[in-house]
Amino acid sequence: MKVILSGGGTGGHIYPALTIADQIKKLCPDADISFVGTQQGLEKDIIPRYGYPLKFIEVAGFRRSLSLDTLRSAAKLVAGLYDAYRIIKNERPDLVIGTGGYVCGPIVFMAALHGIPCCIQEQNAMPGVTNKILSRYVRKVFLGYKEAGKYFHGKAELEYTGNPIRTEILEHTREEALKELGLDAAKKTILVSGGSRGARSINNAMLEAELALSGRGDVQVLHATGDVNYEAYMAELAKRGGVDDNIIIKPYLHNMPVALAAADLAVFRSGAIGLAELMAKGVPSILVPYPYATANHQEFNARAVAAKGAAKVILDKELTGEKVLEAVEHLLLHQDELTKMQAAAKGLGKPQAAEVIASQALALIKK
Repeated sequence: MKVILSGGGTGGHIYPALTIADQIKKLCPDADISFVGTQQGLEKDIIPRYGYPLKFIEVAGFRRSLSLDTLRSAAKLVAGLYDAYRIIKNERPDLVIGTGGYVCGPIVFMAALHGIPCCIQEQNAMPGVTNKILSRYVRKVFLGYKEAGKYFHGKAELEYTGNPIRTEILEHTREEALKELGLDAAKKTILVSGGSRGARSINNAMLEAELALSGRGDVQVLHATGDVNYEAYMAELAKRGGVDDNIIIKPYLHNMPVALAAADLAVFRSGAIGLAELMAKGVPSILVPYPYATANHQEFNARAVAAKGAAKVILDKELTGEKVLEAVEHLLLHQDELTKMQAAAKGLGKPQAAEVIASQALALIKK
């Protein structure tokens, strides 16, 4: 059995595809799984590290206005469709799965035209353009958020599964994580991350909050600033008198599953997969959506989680140290509210999403 997966450009499309691929391998160890991507996307570096073959097509995203770049993109789309046609003819896959990003458009579309079972996985509460188009041709759409369903008007069956997360996210208990990280079990742990590269606005706000929380006996902060921001952040902290040892600053957290297991509260961006991991662990959050995300999808994600009582939202343009400190101190003071948020987060968690998606996608082959 041959399966092709495609999703790229950013980690938010690539890692869900990898997680689904791993689950397919568990269910069907003999499955021949390969990926399709572009030479320009992050997939060219990430996919080979996981041991899967990667084939390339030529394709580019479209700008929303007519320009020379738009014409170039149109030419690349034609080339991408031809590349996809050749891959489909040569590989003859039994199943094709798209996880978003413009790279998956040609291969999923061409497979659907050839009658090959196809499905897509949409991570965000506000779907991407490519997935909205493909929903008219595929058999099934797996939704990371129920709220995304109203934007799909194709013939595909919609299935709310939640977003696929790494199995290692679920492997650690709070006690194990606190011990591994050297944290105090008697204190509430606040986990802060602006994503793999960090977020300057979150760092700026947290600097003020951490100075205020420094030395407190009831709270500890584990903050990943991002490699590029770390030295400047530490220099500014030192200039302001430094912080006590209940404030732990790292450039990067190499074991995020352990950090998530230790957290009682998180200050995060609202990318779909990071949120899915928070929900799977039942971690309530203060969310600061990345303001330049395509179609503002991070704010849609954050609002969907907040509407269920699992998060508070502070917009990036409104973020200050005073605001984030006020939100943190309110939740530290009102344990009952924090407990309700934890329960709401846990209720939104879909830790088995990858397994459900993989099994239902494979079932399409038999239909």
